[in-house]
Amino acid sequence: MKKLIILGFVLLFLGFYGCGYTTRAYVGPYKTIYIAPFKNSINIASEKATYSNYLTYYPLLESAITQAVVDRFILDGSLKVVKESDADVVLKGELISYDRNPLRYAANNEDATEYRITLTVNMGFYRGKDGTEISKKNGFSGDTSYFITGSQAKSEKAALDDAIKDLARRIVEDFVEVW
Repeated sequence: MKKLIILGFVLLFLGFYGCGYTTRAYVGPYKTIYIAPFKNSINIASEKATYSNYLTYYPLLESAITQAVVDRFILDGSLKVVKESDADVVLKGELISYDRNPLRYAANNEDATEYRITLTVNMGFYRGKDGTEISKKNGFSGDTSYFITGSQAKSEKAALDDAIKDLARRIVEDFVEVW
């Protein structure tokens, strides 16, 4: 009976620790990354810009995106974030659009009650040593929706923070899952 209990514990131990599960998804050839500051390529001063209809525009979105991507790579742990001269991979990106579009309207069909925020970037991953392109993505986006009234209401700024986090998550997953 004692041998069966010991055998049961051994099998349980092997079951938990021998399953091969890991929290690290990336197994590629690169170990370090530098995230260059994102460039803001949105021209909100243009008369033809669709952004001229907005009451608010959040400055320094590119800085918030850069910091969110750095934070996400650190959280992921697959690649170590380092200075540019020490990096195996360099991520360069530019913010190309910030869109806020209504999704739902009130009963009068005029007042919006829910909006979607979408942030779109162009980005590329380059080898740190020689600058050759590893991959490039245009029109890569992160988004979120939010209600402006009711029990699920939140501010546009809070929704924008969620969209930035979503974009950062998608950028990291895009690179990590390729390998």
